[in-house]
Amino acid sequence: MKKLGVSIYPSKSNVDEDKKYLELASEFGFKRIFTSLLEIDGDRDEVVDKYREIIEYGNSLGMQTTLDINPRLFDQLGVSYEDLKFFADIGADSIRLDLGFGGSEEALMTKNDYDLKIEVNMSSGTKYIDNVMSYQPKRENLIASHNFYPMKYSGLSREHFEKTTAQFNAYNLNTAAFITSQVGELGPWPVQTGLCSLEEHRHLPIEVQVTHYKMLGTIDDLIIGNGYASEEELRKAAEAFFSPHILLPVELADNITDLEKKVILDELHVYRGDRSAYLLRSTMTRVKYREEDFPVHTTGPVEKGSIVLGNNNFGQYKGETQVILLPIEDDGTRNIVGTITDDAIELLSDLKPWSSFKFIEVE
Repeated sequence: MKKLGVSIYPSKSNVDEDKKYLELASEFGFKRIFTSLLEIDGDRDEVVDKYREIIEYGNSLGMQTTLDINPRLFDQLGVSYEDLKFFADIGADSIRLDLGFGGSEEALMTKNDYDLKIEVNMSSGTKYIDNVMSYQPKRENLIASHNFYPMKYSGLSREHFEKTTAQFNAYNLNTAAFITSQVGELGPWPVQTGLCSLEEHRHLPIEVQVTHYKMLGTIDDLIIGNGYASEEELRKAAEAFFSPHILLPVELADNITDLEKKVILDELHVYRGDRSAYLLRSTMTRVKYREEDFPVHTTGPVEKGSIVLGNNNFGQYKGETQVILLPIEDDGTRNIVGTITDDAIELLSDLKPWSSFKFIEVE
């Protein structure tokens, strides 16, 4: 994955608060800013000056701003798609076409004199990108992103997301999608219940959303759609995004031993490649800890998401770390030491064999 981003909405916010938010985000490694210029209410020059001020501040932090626009706005601003000087003058790095043109216009825009990137909409499900590409755009200036959806139940289904994303991956374009803060209330529209691309993410912790996209492996950049995310959310999103390994949140059992806790939390785990329908196996822990003592303590029937360690009754499998994928019976050989959190349990379906992962304890 490449870049993390945040969203700001200067037409609905305070410049000083926006600047504080961008400064905090930049401290955690966020490099992109998304903002919407779909409507300009009031004095045009005053609105533009406000956007310019906050964009230039973002630039000073090493962040790059995308402006969301549509063809109607070109008329409102008195701007032609043949000359994008207006957007370069206010400091934007790219302009996102919420509604596109006919294909030839987008291709021409990628060849602008200011090297602005043209970001096209990935969510429509049409042959739009094939049409744009047929007009030979300047590829390094063509990028893409999914929509976000403020209305509950209106976000993309997984099937549609995967189908449309594949269309853009086929051209090796930089892709982006939106994740949502669970505390942010600021967005471009009056009705808002989160601002995510995938509907299944709407109520998930932000770090779980990030981890899911890492597992899917088809999206380059992730942008928090609503403002303002909390400092904790920014930190957790960055940790999940920049980690070289998948981070799986776990709740540990109260009676876990110190040795078991060390095995679970301190070791890097790898999902064994010859996968089972029932078990996700991390086998190297049984090699490293083969001489250690794993007394039997808590065994029992286990469900999807349970984390178990082979105990002294498990012969050559003593010390092996396993995550349960389907319920299995109790034979007294596995100590139950924790569970994947309820919010993250469905991530197990998308974790690929040979993936490296770490368990992160949550309270």
